[in-house]
Amino acid sequence: MRSRRIGEEVARPARGLGLVALTLAAALAIGQPAASAAPAESGPSRSPVGSSGAGDPYFPLAGNGGINVTHYDLSLRYTPPTPEPAPLEGALRGVATIDLRTTQKLSRFNLDLRGLTASSVRVNGKRAQHAQVANELLITPPSRLGARRHVRVVVRYAGTTTRPTDVEGALYGWVTTRDGAMVASQPDGSATWFPVNDHPSDKATYDFDITVPAGKVAVANGTLLGSKTRRGWTTWRWKAPDLMAAYLATASVGNYQLRRYRAPSGLPILDAVDRDLPTTADDGLAQQGEMIGYFSALFGRYPFSSFGAIVDDDSVGYALETQTRPIYSLRAAEPTVAHELAHQWFGNAVSPWRWRDIWLNEGWATYLSWLWAQHDGGATAASEFDAVMARPATDAFWDLEIADPGPLGLFADGVYDRGAATLHALRVKIGDRAFFRLGQRWVSRYNDSSASTKDFEALAERVSGQDLNRFFDVWLHSTEKPTTW
Repeated sequence: MRSRRIGEEVARPARGLGLVALTLAAALAIGQPAASAAPAESGPSRSPVGSSGAGDPYFPLAGNGGINVTHYDLSLRYTPPTPEPAPLEGALRGVATIDLRTTQKLSRFNLDLRGLTASSVRVNGKRAQHAQVANELLITPPSRLGARRHVRVVVRYAGTTTRPTDVEGALYGWVTTRDGAMVASQPDGSATWFPVNDHPSDKATYDFDITVPAGKVAVANGTLLGSKTRRGWTTWRWKAPDLMAAYLATASVGNYQLRRYRAPSGLPILDAVDRDLPTTADDGLAQQGEMIGYFSALFGRYPFSSFGAIVDDDSVGYALETQTRPIYSLRAAEPTVAHELAHQWFGNAVSPWRWRDIWLNEGWATYLSWLWAQHDGGATAASEFDAVMARPATDAFWDLEIADPGPLGLFADGVYDRGAATLHALRVKIGDRAFFRLGQRWVSRYNDSSASTKDFEALAERVSGQDLNRFFDVWLHSTEKPTTW
């Protein structure tokens, strides 16, 4: 999510993109028609050199052409900053073992890597030439790779970690903190801590070995396999067996207390709560198990093998739906917990094909938080819809085309609240039975992959049996307040 204020949680400011990406994006034709799962827009180059981007007009350097990554095995060693008043700088060393499949013949291909320096690269066990420019790690294997080949790439790298920000000053990526690091990478910050195909259209599984000074706890996605301390360092081993977009990966480090329990369904939950926080900071986590049951009843079983939360005493200023283990700054408030949990279905299991499709993440998560509040005795979804529609037509809130908000509009209020209002209006139009069937089929059909606004519109018409062209034009593709649909 990268949210604005939801309930009482610390707000997440609107985040833009990195300066380089923004400059390039401004030079491109931003706002082209949305792509379907088989995009018509320009894709990776068919030359022997893989392209430097995945084809997303909002982030031209995010992702790469010619490859699909299937697995990341990340071995990290992190030294947090020295006590204040020293600068908040850490030291990160890593070995990334990356299994990928080529989608074309390649004499060279790229991975995204920013602010860290690769010292060596091996491709299928052989030393490969490499160079770094801007956001890119350029890799030249010792011999040309054939199409549809399985390839293993091993990158050794290191560097100083700081507090990366986008052009609007919002923290993201590997954010160095007083007692460790808070890792939240939406939309393109994963390249600040490992070499990656950094676009949600390419999902992979993950293993993490994170070595930190003894006494620190390293928390990642998925299941904790164990920890081992030797000579003043502790290695924490995590396994994330479910396919995951890179921006949803985390490896946060801090003074966490780990709390294990199970949801009523039996799903294992592990929360990591900073020991320095007040006892009320994690109150919103108390109903996670009930929320999982409620959302599962509406949209199908929880899509991953585990769940939990990270609540940190350092702040990036927002919460993020890091897969299986969302991150919360300073406090996990119940409405925000519902929102981030809802993302596990809408945004994580099914991710945006292009970043312009982000309303499918944020609109659904906001709407499910409305549904949870109603279920839990709070305001109804209908009253929340009415509150959105009470905003005057002259309000700048209506000026955004939420199905194509532009790179600086990804986290605007309209993407969240108008996205949720779109879903409520659709529910009223097609009826509860068709609406909830649509949500279930959306998740089941596109689970473990990415999908676009066009895909959603087409599925809604098939499930409802209605022509919804005018409805979606009014709600998703207009910059005016809807009045009739």
